Amino acid sequence: MAELTGAQWRTSTRSGDNGGNCVEVADNLPGVVAVRDSKDRGGPTLTFTSDSWAAFVRAAASEH
Repeated sequence: MAELTGAQWRTSTRSGDNGGNCVEVADNLPGVVAVRDSKDRGGPTLTFTSDSWAAFVRAAASEH
């Protein structure tokens, strides 16, 4: 499990007014990107390697 102390969480600027259905990302951690549900900040967190997250973001951006 990744150490999330010091995580700086942010919500996408594209989240807009979608009824609160969004995720928060912390990408300031060494070698790890953490993702959580913005409605359940104390709940489970997914973690990815920085390289895996970058690949996901590239793939998601190419779909638009």
